[in-house]
Amino acid sequence: MNIGIYIYDNAEVLDFTGPFEVFTTAERISDTSVFNTFLISEQGGLVTARAGYQVMSQYSIDNHPKLDILIVVGGVHNDEMQKQDVIDWISHQHKLAKFTASVCTGAFLLAQAEVITNHQVTTHWQDISELSALFPSLTVRENVRWVEQGNILTSAGISAGIDMSFRLIELALRNQSYEFDGIELAARTARQMEFERAKTP
Repeated sequence: MNIGIYIYDNAEVLDFTGPFEVFTTAERISDTSVFNTFLISEQGGLVTARAGYQVMSQYSIDNHPKLDILIVVGGVHNDEMQKQDVIDWISHQHKLAKFTASVCTGAFLLAQAEVITNHQVTTHWQDISELSALFPSLTVRENVRWVEQGNILTSAGISAGIDMSFRLIELALRNQSYEFDGIELAARTARQMEFERAKTP
């Protein structure tokens, strides 16, 4: 199952390293290959995230494998919202993927791509009023770790993306014939990471 995490300059570091750790740890403790997790950026290659943290994205938006799960992260997202090629790509990938998710202010990019329109969503607490003002058809929820609307999940700020990623494991492996079902693999992964996860939003 291919999981692509979309990053960009000034992305919030834990927004992508948190989910990346969850899915790669789940892959490591499972005897069968479950998740192939990778980073995608507009051009591919080196990305400078928040605080000068540099990370190599394995793929560009033009050359990545087919995605089962797309995760769009937050950070200083304003420039990304103006990139029509990125917005079109998010919209197209959502139509192909089994699940689409955002972490923190990544919800702004999903909204710009019209992945979320009349949905219930969430984002970082500091950005709730702005998201509501820019996209008034959305119902932006406060004081939740994540929100599920069908095959779309949005998480609150930064560390909440980790909790949402455990939930994505549960959903993605539901009715699948792997060594563990999603609930068990999520529990084993949280224990391996020594992480006290929120099991409900």
